[in-house]
Amino acid sequence: MNVVKKAGAMDELQIGGRISRLRRQARVSQADLAAAIGISGSYLNLIEHDRRKITVPLLLKISGYFGVDANELASNDESRLTGDLMEMFGDEIFADADITNVEVRDLARSNPQAGRAVLRLYDRYRTVGLAPKTETPELFHRATDLISDFLQTNANHFPTVEAAAERVRADIDAGADEFASGLRAYLLNVFGHTVRFAALPDGVTRSFDPARDRLLISEILPPETATFLIALHLGQLAAGLEINALIADLPEGDAPHLGRRVLAAYFAAALIMPYASFHAAARAYRYDIDRLGRRFGASFEQVCHRMTTLQRPGMLGIPLHLVRTDIAGNISKRFSLSGIRIPRHSGACPRWNVYLAFLQPDRINVQISQTPEGERFFCIAKATSKGDARFAAPLRHFSIGLGCSILHAREMVYSDGVDLGNPGAVVPVGTACRICPRMDCGQRAHPPADHRFSAAS
Repeated sequence: MNVVKKAGAMDELQIGGRISRLRRQARVSQADLAAAIGISGSYLNLIEHDRRKITVPLLLKISGYFGVDANELASNDESRLTGDLMEMFGDEIFADADITNVEVRDLARSNPQAGRAVLRLYDRYRTVGLAPKTETPELFHRATDLISDFLQTNANHFPTVEAAAERVRADIDAGADEFASGLRAYLLNVFGHTVRFAALPDGVTRSFDPARDRLLISEILPPETATFLIALHLGQLAAGLEINALIADLPEGDAPHLGRRVLAAYFAAALIMPYASFHAAARAYRYDIDRLGRRFGASFEQVCHRMTTLQRPGMLGIPLHLVRTDIAGNISKRFSLSGIRIPRHSGACPRWNVYLAFLQPDRINVQISQTPEGERFFCIAKATSKGDARFAAPLRHFSIGLGCSILHAREMVYSDGVDLGNPGAVVPVGTACRICPRMDCGQRAHPPADHRFSAAS
């Protein structure tokens, strides 16, 4: 196995948080992991807190123990933090600070906790309305970023919720030949809740009547959406203890409520698309989203989300990123394990195919993207519409972007027929205009944050 970081570069590698997360997910104690890799528990504790450097042999032992690629383990979260900080310092309020990209990278590398604290302060600044007013004020809600960071910190993988979903799915499969009817039967037999499809008011997809223990689902929803909402309701009941334990450390306010719903949705996806069978099918079908959707009765977006959760040690999927944007460019969902940087507060690069997909709706758009740092990613995107199954129903338009490092491209069916080594097929992209150094871009909306105009400009 070739490790990207050479022995001399191990001095800069700080991956203690990632090792700690893998150990917790696998439910392994520090003492057991330390014994397995041949070091003391105290030394492992220092590594997990980034107070001791890690050597290549030790890195290989740890990656082998958890069944992860050493290169993936070595690629720490510094890049994401650096990108978020660069975006933050690109705000006009820092225009006179003359903070350079080198200084931002130094902050992310040498003191990541301070960097995250500054980000939280900036988030709070925006939340309370201190940001300069514009003609089109930007909507921002702190809870959404907190949950996005929560998912990113946990690699969008929650073993306890997976286990709860697997227990319920085993009971459903044992008592029914067809999942959708078995799901409703389980909800009735275990919790006494009946499901009815009904004509609900516009904009209401589900409603629970506690007096009758009855869950009402809008009769005009697509079947996969209706099934997902029933499974989400079940998740709130069947995995309540696991979910509450996971969100216990979230700050008060809206974040716990949003986190509870997000994890109930996670349960629903795990119930509809069980980990082992979905992982096997994803590998067999080479991540063909439409085929997986037909196999498991799920929508395009549901399958994309589920593919980002395949982080079980010993049964890993491709490290993917996911982004969802509306037709105005507002990013409503973002998650990245591929290493690509997705803007925290602003729109992404207009050259990115997640935006170009709106020009060719309902078609998979393929792109080889290259960042200013020279990293290449294989990206697909599809524009979809959501709306009720009734005449003249208003539609909502979204684009779903999914991608991976170019190193994993051949594992996806969408790379067939694509010359991955052709320089002419590469599209230069950035993260956001204010932190992109490419001055020759014809679609630049703003100058770089560190750019200064002169009389000759």
